[in-house]
Amino acid sequence: MVQKPQIVRTLAPLRKAIAKLREKHERIALVPTMGALHDGHFSLVRQARKAAGAVVVSIFVNPAQFAPTEDFASYPRDLHRDVTALSKLGVDLIWAPNDAVMYPEGFSTAISPGGPAKAGLEDAFRPHFFGGVTTVVAKLFLQVAPDAAMFGQKDYQQLKVVTRMARDLDIPVTVTGCPTLREKDGLALSSRNVYLSPAERRTAPILYRVLKNSAARIKAGEDVATVMADGRAAVEDAGFSVDYLEARHADTLAPVKAAGDGPIRLLVAARLGKTRLIDNLGIQRT
Repeated sequence: MVQKPQIVRTLAPLRKAIAKLREKHERIALVPTMGALHDGHFSLVRQARKAAGAVVVSIFVNPAQFAPTEDFASYPRDLHRDVTALSKLGVDLIWAPNDAVMYPEGFSTAISPGGPAKAGLEDAFRPHFFGGVTTVVAKLFLQVAPDAAMFGQKDYQQLKVVTRMARDLDIPVTVTGCPTLREKDGLALSSRNVYLSPAERRTAPILYRVLKNSAARIKAGEDVATVMADGRAAVEDAGFSVDYLEARHADTLAPVKAAGDGPIRLLVAARLGKTRLIDNLGIQRT
C-alpha cells in the first residue's frame, strides 16, 4: 500500500517533522520545486533517495522570482496530483507553505547575488529572477536544514547561482546538479511545456537539435562565434524569438572564444509563441 507523505504548511510543524526525520535518518535530502511535477522532478527525487535516508520535497510557487509581466497567476498548480505522484516515490515529507508563511507581513530582507548571477544570460532578460530564487532557496535551506539538495541542470545558470550562494553564505548543504530529462524528440521536460500549442510542440525540439549541432561543430574545431551565429539564425528561422544562444565557460559562465578556453556549456533561451523555453548542453572534451 502506498503511504502518503506527511504534508506540512507552517514552520512549527515543519521543525517537529524534520527533528523526527533526524532521529531516524543520518541524512536528509531536499528537492525544491514549484509543483506541476513531471518526470524531470521525479528523477531528482530518485537521486535524492540515493543520497539520503529521508527525502523532503518543497512545493512553493515563488512570487519573488516572477516579474509583473510573467506567468505567476497562470503558473500550473495541482497539489493533489503532485502529492499522489510523490506518494508513489516514497517521499517522506512535503513542505508546502503559502505566500504568507514564506513572506510574512513586514518581510524586508532579500539576497542580492553576484558572480554567475551577473553573467548576462537569464539575468539580462529577467533581472529580478536570481534575487528571488536565492532568497527563497536560502530560506528553504535554513527551514529544512538538508544535507543535500537536488537541482536540475536544465536551469544551468540557476544551479551555478544556488551553488555559489550556499558556498558564500556557509550554508552546510551539498548542492547536486542532476541531468536534464528529455522527451523522445529531445525537448527538455518543463512545467511550461503545457503552454505549447500542438504546432509549437512539434517545433520546440529544434532548440535541442541546434545545441547538439553547435556542440559537434565546436568540438570539431570550428570558430565559436560563427557557430553561435549560425545557431541563432537556425532557431529564428524555425519561428523562435531568441533571447540568447551563448557559449560559456561551464564553471564560471564567462564568455569563451575558442574550444580550448575551458569546459564549455551552450545555453539558449527563446520564445515560441507565448512560451519561453530554456535549454543547455555541455561540450565534452576529447
